[in-house]
Amino acid sequence: MNGSSEGDVVVPGDVVRLTGVKGKVVLGPGLARTGEGVHATKCGVLRKGGNNIFYVDSRQKKYVPAKGECVLGVVTNARGDMFKVDIGSSDEASVSYLAFENATKKNRPLVNVGDVLFGRLLVASKDMEPELVCVDSHGKKGRLGVLPDGGFLFTCSLNLVRKLLRPECPLLEALGKQLAFELVVGLNGRVWLRTGSVRETLLVADAVLAYQHLQPHQVQHAVDQLIYQLSSS
Repeated sequence: MNGSSEGDVVVPGDVVRLTGVKGKVVLGPGLARTGEGVHATKCGVLRKGGNNIFYVDSRQKKYVPAKGECVLGVVTNARGDMFKVDIGSSDEASVSYLAFENATKKNRPLVNVGDVLFGRLLVASKDMEPELVCVDSHGKKGRLGVLPDGGFLFTCSLNLVRKLLRPECPLLEALGKQLAFELVVGLNGRVWLRTGSVRETLLVADAVLAYQHLQPHQVQHAVDQLIYQLSSS
C-alpha cells in the first residue's frame, strides 16, 4: 500500500509507512493507529526521533497533549486531593498529590500555586482532562516534580523543543563548556532555565530562542558572542 514515509509532508488522513524500523515503534504527536495502519492527524513533516519515536513536525503553537510526553506547567489551583496545572493546552491538566514520589495521605508533597512543575502525561485524550504524574514507572521522580525556585520559565515553538531534545544538541554542548546552567525542556513548548545570575539567565534564554534559526556552523559564534557580552559587563 502506498503511503508517506519519513521526511514527507503529510496532511490529516494520510497513510504513513514506518519502514526499516526494528523493535517497538512509538507514535508521537500527529500520528494515530487506525485498525492495521497508521495515519497522520495533522499537517507537517513526518520525522523519526530517538527510540523509534515517530511524529509529525509542525509549526503549531498550541500544544495538544499526548500520552507519555513530559511537559512543564504552572500550578494554578490546589483543591482537595488534586492540583490544577496550566500546560499550555486547551484544558488544564490535573495531578493528584499521590502522583509524587513517597507521597501518602500523611506525607503530602509541598506544592503551592505558582510553582513550576515537570510531569509526565498519564492521560491525554480529546474526551478526557489531561492527567499528570511526577514519577516514572518505578515510582521514582528522577527530574520530575516541582522545580527549584530561582528558575526562569519561557515558551518557544514546538519545533525548537525537538531541536533542543535531540541526543546531540550543538548549542547546549557549546554552552555547557562555557557556563554552568540547569535546563529542563517540556514537549509542550516550555523551557525552564536557571543559571548563576539574572543576566546570565536572560542571555542564555535569548541564545536558546535564537537557536531556532541558527545553522550548525553559526552556533559556536553565537555562544562566543554570549560569553563576550558576559565578560564585558
